[in-house]
Amino acid sequence: MMPEKNENQYQPRELSNGHHRTDEESLLTMEEEEEAKRKKKMKWTIGIIAFIIFQVVQGLFFVLVIMKFKSPKFRVADFTIPTLTTETQTSPSFNMSFVAPIRVKNTNWGPFKYGASNMTFTYGGVQVGQVNIPKGKANFKSTKKINLDVTLSTPDLPTSISSNLGNELSSQVITLSSQGELKGKITVMFMFKKTKISQMNCNMTINTSTKAVQFLSCK
Repeated sequence: MMPEKNENQYQPRELSNGHHRTDEESLLTMEEEEEAKRKKKMKWTIGIIAFIIFQVVQGLFFVLVIMKFKSPKFRVADFTIPTLTTETQTSPSFNMSFVAPIRVKNTNWGPFKYGASNMTFTYGGVQVGQVNIPKGKANFKSTKKINLDVTLSTPDLPTSISSNLGNELSSQVITLSSQGELKGKITVMFMFKKTKISQMNCNMTINTSTKAVQFLSCK
C-alpha cells in the first residue's frame, strides 16, 4: 500500500519563499525612499546654492552699478546765430544773440538735482557774456534739455587780443570758449545721496558767413 502524501510537506518552504520575497520588496521600497530623499535633499541644496549665488550677483550689481555715482555731463550743443554783427575797421568787435541749447546728461540710477548757476563765454580769456542757469533736475538715465537766451559783445579788448580778433574776422571766424559748473545731489532709492559737481569747458568756432557753429569740442 502506497504511503499517503503529506499535503503540508511543502507548505513551510512556500511560506519561507513568500517571506523572502516580502523582505526583498521591503528592502527595495526602503532604497527607493532613500533615493527619493537623496534627490529631494540635492534639489534643496542646489536651490540654496543658486539663491546664494543670485544674492551675491545682485549685491555686486547693486554696489558696482547702482551705487556707482558719476558726475553728469554738462555740455552745450550746436546752435545757429540769427543775430550777428561784426566790425573790422577801426576797432575789431562783434555782437551776437542766440539760443544756447544746454544739455545735462545723467547716466546715474537716480535723479540729479542741481542748484542755480551760471555759464560764461570768453574770447581770448576775456569774458564777453554770461547767462544764468536756473535750478533743475535731470532724471535718472536721461538728458535734461535747457534753452538759454545768450547775448555776447566784446568790451575794450587788450591790443594783442583785439589784433587777433581782427585777423579772425578777416577769415570769417570767431573762436569762443564757454565755462560753467553745476553742483547738486544724486539720490538713489530715495535714501542714498551723493554730492556731485558737473563742469563745462567747451571751445567753439563760429562761422560769421553761415552764422553757425563750425567747430565744437567739450571736455
